[in-house]
Amino acid sequence: MEKNLVIVESPAKAKTIKKILGDDFVVMSSYGHIRDLQKKNLGIDIEHDFNPEYEIPEDKKKTVIELKTAAKKAETVWLASDEDREGEAISWHLSIVLGLDPKETKRIVFHEITKDAIKNAISNPRIINMDTVNAQQARRILDRLVGFSLSPLLWKKIKRDLSAGRVQSVAVKLLVEREREINDFKSKSEYKVVGYFNVDNNIIKTELNKKFKTKKEAEEFLKSCINQEFHVSDITKKPGKKSPAPPFTTSTLQQEAGRKLGYSVSQTMKYAQTLYENGHITYMRTDSLNLSALAINSMKKTISKNYGENYSKERKYTTKTKGAQEAHEAIRPSYSDNQTVEGTRQEKKLYELIWKRALASQMSDALVEKTTITINNTSNNISFIATGEVITFDGFLKLYKESTDDEQDEDVSILPQVALNQIAMMQKIEAQEKYSNSPARYTEASLVKKMEELGIGRPSTYAPTISTIQQREYVVKSSSEAKTREVNLLILEKNAIKTKILNEKYNSEVNKLYPTSMGVLVTDYLSTHFNDIMDYNFTAQVEEKFDDIEEGKLTWNEMIKQFYAPFFIQIENSLKEKETTKWERELGNDPKTGFPIILKLGKFGPYATIEDGSEKPIHASLKKNQNIETVSLEEVLELFKLPRNIGIYENDDLIIAIGRFGPYVKNNSAFYSLAKQDDPYTIVAERAIEIIEQKKLQKLQVGRTFEEMEGLKILSGKFGPYISYGGKNYKIPKGNNPDIITLEECKKIIENKDKKK
Repeated sequence: MEKNLVIVESPAKAKTIKKILGDDFVVMSSYGHIRDLQKKNLGIDIEHDFNPEYEIPEDKKKTVIELKTAAKKAETVWLASDEDREGEAISWHLSIVLGLDPKETKRIVFHEITKDAIKNAISNPRIINMDTVNAQQARRILDRLVGFSLSPLLWKKIKRDLSAGRVQSVAVKLLVEREREINDFKSKSEYKVVGYFNVDNNIIKTELNKKFKTKKEAEEFLKSCINQEFHVSDITKKPGKKSPAPPFTTSTLQQEAGRKLGYSVSQTMKYAQTLYENGHITYMRTDSLNLSALAINSMKKTISKNYGENYSKERKYTTKTKGAQEAHEAIRPSYSDNQTVEGTRQEKKLYELIWKRALASQMSDALVEKTTITINNTSNNISFIATGEVITFDGFLKLYKESTDDEQDEDVSILPQVALNQIAMMQKIEAQEKYSNSPARYTEASLVKKMEELGIGRPSTYAPTISTIQQREYVVKSSSEAKTREVNLLILEKNAIKTKILNEKYNSEVNKLYPTSMGVLVTDYLSTHFNDIMDYNFTAQVEEKFDDIEEGKLTWNEMIKQFYAPFFIQIENSLKEKETTKWERELGNDPKTGFPIILKLGKFGPYATIEDGSEKPIHASLKKNQNIETVSLEEVLELFKLPRNIGIYENDDLIIAIGRFGPYVKNNSAFYSLAKQDDPYTIVAERAIEIIEQKKLQKLQVGRTFEEMEGLKILSGKFGPYISYGGKNYKIPKGNNPDIITLEECKKIIENKDKKK
């Protein structure tokens, strides 16, 4: 008989913990949750206090059998899943399925996978915290009720296969509202004036203390500066300091990894998970800024050793996040003297970021001297100001500087030594037209920041929420090339004014989140009919009620009941409404035919049609990143350039078009998907032939995924090979070899089954 069985969530963590505990312990993984709400029906007994109806999924039955066998052999079972709501629920489900008494079972938790932390956990076991379990159950049940109720309603009112989620739909609403702010924004220009002065053979760049609304006003000002004499009228020097940012929470790690490393939110969490499971960092789902006394002392030694004692300053941070509830430490390295760790290049980069941020939080302030020089004319009615900064002690900046969302560098120019009343010889003065910028679209990281500010979601839900809204194609991540506009530049030099026209680039965006047409339509419908569900404050209040359940202040059944009663009435009322949501927008007329072009919503999403009165009008689907509210006539006319005939191959036309599954090339009755980097509007015959040849040679292995169609897999199941896509399974008919079946054949199987349904 084995003495001890330790059950953790992941095999990677099991491997690391086994090395620490030694031969007296068997360490196994549950591979996450082993039970979930039933899938074939609602999975909740509404009539009996919303009692959840759990089942063991098919893919977890083998794991459960192995765990049961091991549990029977062990003298003591230790449940060591993560210390958050999901982890506590996993331990509870394990205790039920394995026949363990929750009040007797030894539950152990740790925030880092180190020898000291594991040994301490074994020495101080506790029982399963049912309040935490109930908070997780409440979230899971509420989200199932909302999704199960709203999704069929969206199918009936808008389009089949749509879905809604309590937090996800609110996140999409944030993006829709931002998109409308951008569309409604009217950019205004004003003239910023910069002066260059020679003071004792030093050129000083200054800025006028006012701006002008028109070119005429700017020009009049420049005229007033002709033949003026200037001098240094004021010099001020003030000591200042800069303090380091606190150590990372889940939210700030996601934001900074996005800004500094270009990682998506899900990538950040994936790499952080691996670092944690390998014992390199503390638990990565946390909204706490707390650092243990042991960690602070360890970092102090490392800082003093590497940089000197004057760079060390002990700091304790308090959490101010709305609804903060996870009782963890901030994210920090497990061992502060490890500046780097083993792992992939991406993991190493993320670890270095975490290491620098944590250590910098315990370092001295940076000391600066801020200088302001004012240059006036003789009559003192014109003031130019220069600001500069000198770092007198770098402190934490020696190691780390936090990034910002606006991506604008601070002006830290060093100003020369000048004396009061010194003559300032005007070299030139420039008045440049500057346009105001529209609100910025969200990145994944800035969306997380906004959700955290509003109290929507928690550290464990940010990444899955943002992944879900993209998978459901309510949101796309996209980049846009900069536009160009002309701006005026007025230059006063040698007592003469000249004008230049400059080409200024603006609105360049990289990896920003755009709501799709479907995202807009679903948001508008839900906002109209389910205002509470879509209200930011209401969503935050629900999160606070989960916190109350975890703290033992509220019964979870009662909380669900209070929510469901009015929600059910709204669902019933919406179902009684007979009309469906029809959406049309007339863009203008087709310049070739003169017929109107109408935007509509169809079975496969939004499309444009030329209303020529025929039985088969010409249609063109909108691109994923095109919004039905804002797409222009010019952009839609481009869509009608497809299908394109770009040449001949093997005695047949090469036809480029866009279908349900995206852009493709058709040749000899076969369809070949274009790669992500291929533009159907510009692809040439040589590239199309290359794609065809690649596809013909490609052998698809069972279990392999497809680059061209994310989420589609060929799998082997109990009843034979099948296709998995979009949460659904499609049996591969007999006669089709799963090892050589093409992506195009997979698409046909999916389409035919969906049509039959």
